[in-house]
Amino acid sequence: MANERDDAPTSLMRELARMTRLHEGSRADPSLAKALQRLGEWQSRRLRNTYADLVVNPRYTAAIAFFQHDLYGGADFSRRDADLARVVPKMVRLVPEKVISTVAHAIELNALSHELDRSLLARLPRPDAAFTVAEYCQAYRDADEYPLRKHQLALIREVGAALDRYVRTPMIGAALAMMRQPARLAGFSALQDFLERGFTAFRRMNGAAHFLDLVEMRETHLLDAIVAGSDDPFPDPWPTLRA
Repeated sequence: MANERDDAPTSLMRELARMTRLHEGSRADPSLAKALQRLGEWQSRRLRNTYADLVVNPRYTAAIAFFQHDLYGGADFSRRDADLARVVPKMVRLVPEKVISTVAHAIELNALSHELDRSLLARLPRPDAAFTVAEYCQAYRDADEYPLRKHQLALIREVGAALDRYVRTPMIGAALAMMRQPARLAGFSALQDFLERGFTAFRRMNGAAHFLDLVEMRETHLLDAIVAGSDDPFPDPWPTLRA
């Protein structure tokens, strides 16, 4: 977890090192990597179902996709993180510290989500096979990580609110556009694509407060329902997955 007393570049490098260890662990254990991918896809489908009303709204479609795949999902970010580690020294000179801090929080969110997924997998009856919503909820409760889950939601809110502020700053958007070709030539395309997806998603919303309020409210409701003992707080995503 990032230390609030650290400066932004130090926090970013710490979270990148944390993610690197997680990437290395997945590469060293193909069965774990496959199980994490399966769980990530299951949770991504759950997320999409929970926000089905927003997915069909052009104002929010890109934001849901960004949260689903780039911040809250189980995608492989190893290339993006390697890109980022290479450009941190340049970022310190060219990018405002507040922006670096936001990137650090985004990486922290990825790392925490990955760690929580590993913990949940260890408590599923068969992490390498299909599981029910009830089994998922029981594993969730057995992990007993409510404070970390709340911190996960706080990071989602923090990163989203920061992106919402930045898209209102023309200088940052212009700088991102100017980076596009140099980033590709320098081999940092994965990082550039990640940043552009985030900016595009939040620019289209033209104000993210309502979206972030809904995410916080719905995810907190599901979290509290599971902790309270519910085994069916949402429909089974697997039928959607198999369709």
